[in-house]
Parts: sequence; C-alpha cells; structure tokens
Amino acid sequence: MRIGFIGLGTMGRPMALNLIGHGYELIIYARRAASLAPLVKQGATTAKTPEELATECDAVFTMLTGTTDVEAVVLGENGIVRGARPGTTVIDTSTIHPARARVIGEQLAVAGVDFLDAPVSGGPHGAAEATLSIMVGGKIDALERVRPLFKCIGTKILHMGDQGAGQATKACHQLLLLVTAQGVAESLTLARRAGLDLERVQQAMMGGMASSRVLEVFGDRMVRRDFSAGIESRLYHKDLDIVLQLAHTLGVALPAGAVTMQFINGLHGLGHDANDLSSLITLVEQMGVNAKV
Repeated sequence: MRIGFIGLGTMGRPMALNLIGHGYELIIYARRAASLAPLVKQGATTAKTPEELATECDAVFTMLTGTTDVEAVVLGENGIVRGARPGTTVIDTSTIHPARARVIGEQLAVAGVDFLDAPVSGGPHGAAEATLSIMVGGKIDALERVRPLFKCIGTKILHMGDQGAGQATKACHQLLLLVTAQGVAESLTLARRAGLDLERVQQAMMGGMASSRVLEVFGDRMVRRDFSAGIESRLYHKDLDIVLQLAHTLGVALPAGAVTMQFINGLHGLGHDANDLSSLITLVEQMGVNAKV
C-alpha cells in the first residue's frame, strides 16, 4: 500500500515516521517546507496538493488542528476527494466534531471513498512510541483493511460504531481528561497551601483510588512547575468546545465541564495558549490569592 499523510505536527510527524519505519512508502503534504524535511530525510516523497497526494495513494491519513482544517483538506479545492480513486480509504486521526465527521464521510462515499474517523489518545509520547489508543468510527470492513496501518501507530484499536462514533468517543475522553486535570490542579493547590510536600502528595495519590494517567503526567508537571507544552492548551480549548457543543445538541448537562472551560478560557485570556495544560494550576492558585485579599 502507498500511504499519504497530511498534518506533520507534534502528533502527525512521529505517527508518519512510524509508518515509514514499518516499510510503508509514504507520500506527504504540508504547507510549510520545514514540516516536510524530517520525513523526506527518511525516504518520504512530497505532493504539491492534497489532491495530487490522493491520486497516488491507497490510504490517506490526516492529523490536523480542527474541523474546518479537515474539511478544507478533504473536501475543499484541491482536496483529497478530487484525487482519490474509488476504494481509497481516508483516515482522519484529528479531533473534530462528530456531526461534521459524518458529513465528510457522506461526501466521500459519493466518490466511492471510505472514511474512518479515528481520533487518537496518548499524546506526543504515545505517538513517538506507537502506543496510541485509536477510537474508530466507520465500516468494519474498511477498518480491517487498514488495521495493519493502525498497528504501526497504536496498541489499542477499538471499533466504536458508525462514522462519527470515533469522534464522539474522543469527546467523552477529553471531557474526563480535562475535568480530571482541573481536579488535580485544585488538589495540589490545596496541598501547597496546607504546607505539604507536593511530590509526596502526588505519590500518595498515585497509590490510592485517585490514581490516574492524568495525575501521573500533568500532576508531575504541576509539581515541577514545568509548563512547557506537550500539547498546547489552546488545542484542549478546541476539544472542550466540541464536547460542550455535543452536549448541548444532546441535551446533556456537563457542569464540571463548563467550569473547566472557564479555566481554560482564563489561560487564553492571560496569553498562555501555548503552555501545557498543567498551567491550569496557576489560575487555581491565583484565585486563592484573590480570595484572601
């Protein structure tokens, strides 16, 4: 199979490199030449447009920032749909709105192209180590056809249902991740104010029922005051916006999600969009200072 890959950022680049590492011939597209260089060095070839890329590929991955980016690359002028042959599979690993994923799938189906919405979780480390969790929506036969590709980038590949189901699952995942991160920030702020050793507090919580991957990763960064971005907080803002839109559509109340969104909005207002999600703790701490005043 000849594989296309569009979206060579923090997550996409290591995913694409893992595909190359498993012997797949990769064709790549990016707007910035600097994004292409590391892949070209490993043997990838480049295309001038998504349309040109699609004409050469049996399967095309996208890993882009948001819903409108995916729609433009897949369905827009010089988009994938204009070059893809019937039988091609388009695999979107971005995090986008479930309803829009279904629309993309419907429009690709008109051209005889299969579509899988397959958002991933595991962060940059999981992308580099090929240990991502992949939540797949779409036809099961399309998934089975490209399962060998998924095995190059992840260890847990779950079919969640029809198109859009992968994105709906990711929305649920991000809600839990972000609300938990908010809880970690509040717990550690309380511990600091009580005069406790934060590293020991985190270790204690990791040994109890409160243990989680969020506490392990983001809690550690909060303790060390390391707010350099793994994934920029602005991307979590986008994800939680999708969650709240979905909840509104379904008539579901998400009070903890709504409160967490206010804190992520606060990061944006203070110009911390490029910081790691662990910087949430700085806002919780600041609120405590203001309350004392």
